[in-house]
Amino acid sequence: MSGRRIGLPVTVKMRHDAHYVEEIISRSGAAIGRMIAIEQIQPNVEQPRKDLGDLKGLIDSVHEKGVLEPLLVRHLQESDRYMIISGERRYAAGLAAGLRELPCIEREASDAETLELALVENLQRKDLTPFEEADGLQALADRFALTHEEIARRVSKGRSSITESLSLRAIPDEIKAACIEQGVLSKSQLLQVARQPSDAKMRDMVRRLALGMVNREQARAERNPNGKARGASFRFVPPSKEFRLVLRFRRKNVEREEIIQALRRILEAIESGNPAQTV
Repeated sequence: MSGRRIGLPVTVKMRHDAHYVEEIISRSGAAIGRMIAIEQIQPNVEQPRKDLGDLKGLIDSVHEKGVLEPLLVRHLQESDRYMIISGERRYAAGLAAGLRELPCIEREASDAETLELALVENLQRKDLTPFEEADGLQALADRFALTHEEIARRVSKGRSSITESLSLRAIPDEIKAACIEQGVLSKSQLLQVARQPSDAKMRDMVRRLALGMVNREQARAERNPNGKARGASFRFVPPSKEFRLVLRFRRKNVEREEIIQALRRILEAIESGNPAQTV
């Protein structure tokens, strides 16, 4: 008899991730939980999370307790195998630990649904950096043409939190690198960097935050020295990051349709040969 271990100890009940897996099951009503041979499971080549990080702690846990949280998989009819929707780290740790089978929840899903579920699952992780979260949210928005409100519903976060996270993409790559190098990594700090009006001011804000010369409240006060309500702003950075668009409004609350109308007026002004016209 082989000495390789199975994925779930007989004394441990299969546990579902309450923040994600159970919610999916309750919506679909079609998920089935069972043990699947590890050789029948395959990773998703389009998995949005490419870096699995350090697996040593997880492998040690799997050696001791097995895989306690099931993978979410879909059945592939053509190969009679199971593709991972979420659980790549648990799968990799199970392989390294020499398991024969893993606890899985099977769900019917199209290619598009598989990618969306994988993106949403990654975005609900607690170990993402603010930059990783922003990139994941942008990928979800781009792939499925979602509004901030729609993204908020899918990842169970507030719309304002989504808008704030996406605004971090306005920070140029070289300034992101400076943030990482100098330890300016909290979302509240990075928001103060992103809200600076120029790259030079962003770099200076990173420097001062890193040295403890300014905190979040002081940074806000610098942008709003007279205590007046700050107008709303809209930022857009394309996936190629070849440009950054920033719209600043005089009013604090601006509806989505007003942003669209402002962008249309800008386009009309440029097409008419009068790009200096303001909105």
